[in-house]
Amino acid sequence: MNQIIGVIGLGNMGRNMAATLVNKAISVIGYDLSEAAREQSIKQGINVVHNLSDLAKQCSVIILSLPKAEHVEAVCLNENGLVTLLPSGSTIIDTTTSVPETSQKVANKLAEHGIAFLDAPVSGGPAGAAAGTMSMVIGGDLTTYNAVLPILEAMSSTRVHVGGVGAGNVAKIANNMLAAAHLITTSEALTLAEKAGVDPAKVLEAINVGSGRSGASQAMFPTWVMNKAYNSGFTMGLMRKDVGLAHDLAQQLNLDLPMAAQTAKLWDESRATLVDSDDFCCIAKCTNPTLFG
Repeated sequence: MNQIIGVIGLGNMGRNMAATLVNKAISVIGYDLSEAAREQSIKQGINVVHNLSDLAKQCSVIILSLPKAEHVEAVCLNENGLVTLLPSGSTIIDTTTSVPETSQKVANKLAEHGIAFLDAPVSGGPAGAAAGTMSMVIGGDLTTYNAVLPILEAMSSTRVHVGGVGAGNVAKIANNMLAAAHLITTSEALTLAEKAGVDPAKVLEAINVGSGRSGASQAMFPTWVMNKAYNSGFTMGLMRKDVGLAHDLAQQLNLDLPMAAQTAKLWDESRATLVDSDDFCCIAKCTNPTLFG
């Protein structure tokens, strides 16, 4: 692969995605507003630039890893954004957990300038980004998807092309709504076991060979909760944002989803004891601060 890949957003996810590509002998140029993020990226072997213009001059494929949908829109469509900087024939792969409307708005505007856009949010956290074992759910034109597939394959272990632009966002929002709920229901199940006098660790083991298992029980609880490590690299603030996206989407669609609504309520109420910078698995402490605190 001779082309140079641009990565915009060098936080825990973007930086590790960029480093994974570098480790696979793919040329990468990164950009981030944060000097600290740029310096850390350099330590991981990533070439960095200090403005979008320099990156756009050298890269025809751009990966975005940004906090929110509004940041995606700004980077792409602002007066000095990628829409004015990239040549026709370029492709933007947006790994941000965004919203369908923003992705569609951005994609339509970019298409007027001959620039392709995929929404491709990821799961697997910083560790998955660093190991290249993330999963990706992707929305956009299938021809565009196939054209950049070698890049996606270098970044991830699993990819699902869900549909048109915005479909990847919907799939990721649905996934994170379930993950948020499963963290709570798993902590409740283990609290039930503890209060019944049964070892929660053994019950977790039993759940994981039964029909009640989930990503929370199989990965999050063994890795970050039961040992009280709480260092997944994904924060309460980010999960609150994603839960909010699911709640907002349900409202936009006039759906009555009581479990989703209760999940959103519990995550919002957790602000009383857990700050945005806490690890997202800390939500278990709200169910049982003695067992999980």
